[in-house]
Amino acid sequence: MSGKWDNGLFGCCNDCGTCLITLFCPCYTAGKNAEAVGDSCLLCGLAFFVPLLDLVTMASVRGKIREQHGIGGSFVTDCLSIMCCMPCALVQEAQQVKGSPGSHSIARC
Repeated sequence: MSGKWDNGLFGCCNDCGTCLITLFCPCYTAGKNAEAVGDSCLLCGLAFFVPLLDLVTMASVRGKIREQHGIGGSFVTDCLSIMCCMPCALVQEAQQVKGSPGSHSIARC
């Protein structure tokens, strides 16, 4: 897998609507990202409030997004991205799945 993310980790401000929603309600974006890869929006959103479970859940969703889009990486790099800047990672994922079949835009700005 040699693909790359459509937007960089710190390119979250390219999509101001999703960026603002994620800044104020990150569990919503995490749930929508999970829904985009076939996971439960509700369970991911709830896992967001449980320490460590949130990290594992978000890294799992990030890994599924990477696999679907042919992006290289690993579970460790996914965890590091989330720990470094979780809102930026969530927005990056949302931007990646936004154009995928069956996905829904989180916000429009």
